[in-house]
Amino acid sequence: MNKTKDFLSKFRPIILLILFSVIITTLRPNFISPNNLLNVLRQTSINAIIAAGMTFVILTGGIDLSVGSILAFSSAIGAYILVSGYGVVAAVLVCLFIGILAGGLNGVIITKGKAQPFIATLATMTLLKGATLVFTQGKPISVLKVENLNGFRMIGAGSIFGIPTPVYIMGIVFIVCYFILNNTKTGRYIYAIGGNEEASKLSGLNTDIVKIKSYIINGLFAAMAGLILTSRLVSAQPNAGDGYELDAIAAVVLGGTSLAGGQGSILGTIFGALIIGILNNSLNLMNVSSYYQMVVRAIVILLAVLLDRKNK
Repeated sequence: MNKTKDFLSKFRPIILLILFSVIITTLRPNFISPNNLLNVLRQTSINAIIAAGMTFVILTGGIDLSVGSILAFSSAIGAYILVSGYGVVAAVLVCLFIGILAGGLNGVIITKGKAQPFIATLATMTLLKGATLVFTQGKPISVLKVENLNGFRMIGAGSIFGIPTPVYIMGIVFIVCYFILNNTKTGRYIYAIGGNEEASKLSGLNTDIVKIKSYIINGLFAAMAGLILTSRLVSAQPNAGDGYELDAIAAVVLGGTSLAGGQGSILGTIFGALIIGILNNSLNLMNVSSYYQMVVRAIVILLAVLLDRKNK
């Protein structure tokens, strides 16, 4: 009995993904068409990249509600740099740097200010959302007239050997994350802090630095997702990041990472993100209203949290 329970717990994300795919294929056979599967991967890439960063934060026992606002603010600044004629490289670097700064700010507030992650990142979310609206005046920043637009479009709308560029970026992100969490001291420290922060402190580990690193990585990936989204839409939308934090958290929890920290894997997050992506795609294929889609996603998030609590 215990072996069966352990097996189901370990491979839960894969089992859920397979079951979900079989059900959707039965209801909508066109789901498994190559074009639609590539579309699912393309749509999943943004949430998956954000979820990869969120995995680092949740493994430490934290949470980050500001990733959607980081995405919107950094992409708005990046689009402005691009429109101002400074080039694609400058826009990309500035966008990613803002993500790093925002993530670092969250980490410092939480570690040095001794603020609860939920409250600290809620404040940052509100701050950056307001800053984005002020900066953009509530209007999209179009990059359609930018020179060398094809180079920028390649980031979010291009393809290599028929596979969308965002899928490659997603793959590289997860490979890097897997290496960090499984082959570096930082990765081991992240698990240690999530498992028992007090014991980690007593063993001489600088828990503040490790936590700040986790939030920096999270901010970086949120900004990276913002670049992909801006490239795909050919504009930076002031409300671009709305709801992304919930989808990312749901993907991480569905992937088997505990909200209490210290338990989970980046591989599980991949499957969790695919489950969310397939859910969104299947609802679109079945022509479900966007209003009902919000209800379904909310139910999935609730079930994921309840399942996490039950396992804990």
